[in-house]
Amino acid sequence: MEKQQVLVLGAGYAGLMAALRLAPHTRVTLVDPSPAFTERVRLHERAVGRPDITHPLDALIRRAGVVHVAARATGIDPAARRITTDDGRRLPYDRLVYALGSRTADPGERAYTPETAAELHKRLLDGPGGLTVVGGGLTGIELAAEIAESHDAWKVRLITDAEVGGGLSAKGRAHVRTTLTGLGVRIEEGRRVARPEDVDADAVVWATAMTANTALAEAAGITLAPGGRVRVDATLRSVSHPEIYAVGDAAAMATPAAGALRMACATALPSGSHAASSIIAETRGREPKPMRFRFMAQCVSLGRRDGLVQLVRADDSPRETVLRGGTAARAKEQVVRSTVRALRLAARRPGAVPLIPGIG
Repeated sequence: MEKQQVLVLGAGYAGLMAALRLAPHTRVTLVDPSPAFTERVRLHERAVGRPDITHPLDALIRRAGVVHVAARATGIDPAARRITTDDGRRLPYDRLVYALGSRTADPGERAYTPETAAELHKRLLDGPGGLTVVGGGLTGIELAAEIAESHDAWKVRLITDAEVGGGLSAKGRAHVRTTLTGLGVRIEEGRRVARPEDVDADAVVWATAMTANTALAEAAGITLAPGGRVRVDATLRSVSHPEIYAVGDAAAMATPAAGALRMACATALPSGSHAASSIIAETRGREPKPMRFRFMAQCVSLGRRDGLVQLVRADDSPRETVLRGGTAARAKEQVVRSTVRALRLAARRPGAVPLIPGIG
C-alpha cells in the first residue's frame, strides 16, 4: 500500500516532533522557511548574548527521510487537500499537521519581543540606559532576571498589570521577587500598559500574552475556538476538517486531567507526538485514541545562577513545594536540554518517543 502524504506546517517543537515520528510510516514534507530549528525556550538567553540557540534542520531530519521545503505556506485549500507556498509551489496532502505556533502580540515598532532577541542584544550592547519589561508572567520574569544579571549597567524595571508570577505558589512568588530585587530589578505591579509608547524607557521589551498564528487556518475556513486557536477534538483533529490535525500553541487542546492546555514547550512536544500517533493509527485502520496529558512542574530561569522549579498539580495549579537557587537553575537547564534530546531520539528511534514520560 502506498504511504500517505503528510504535510507538516511549522518546524517548532510540535511540528518537528510530529514530522520525525511520522517519517517511518508516511511520506512527510516539512514546510518552514527557516533552515534551522530554534530553541524558543532559550530566547531570553539569546537576548543577553548566548551565541546560538538553533540547530540545522537538515541534521535533525536527514536520517529520518523527512523532506524540507524551505518556504512559507500562504494558503490552505481543504477541498483540494493542497497548500500553496510563497515560492509558487502547490503541495498536496492526505493529512495536514498545522503547527505554526504563536507569537507575542504585536506591540508595534517601539518595543522588542522575545522573537527579536538578537536585535535586543545589539541594543543592550549600545547601552547603558533604562529598560522596562512589560509582562509579569514567566517569560517576562526570565527576561528581566537575565538582563539585570548580565548587563548590570542597565536599570531594569518589570511592569505587570497583576502580580509577578501570579501562577506560582506563595513560596515561588516570594523567591522570584527576592531574586529580581536582589538583581536590582524594580517591580511595578497593578499597572496596565496598553502600548509601548506609554512607557518611559530607553528600551521596552514586550512580554505579554501570546497569540496563535492561525490566520492561515481561519482564511481556509478551519474552525477556531474562542481565543483564536484551532478547535480540535480529543485526538487533536480539527473539528471541522478531520484530515487536518493541529498541535502546539496553534491548537486549543484539552485533556481530562489537565483541562485546557496552555501554550508551552511542555505541551508542544507531547501534542506533536500524539498527532503522529493518531495519524499512524488511521493508516492502520484504527480509530485514534484521545490525548492523555497532565502537568508536573513549571521551571523558571532567574539568571544563570538561580532558578525556580514549581511543582504543580495535574491541572497546572501550584503546589507549595518548590526547588530554588542553583539546584533549580541546573534542573531547568537539564529540562531545556531534554527537549532537543527528545527530538534527536525521534530522529534515530521514533518508536521510542511514546515511552518518554511527559511526552509520549
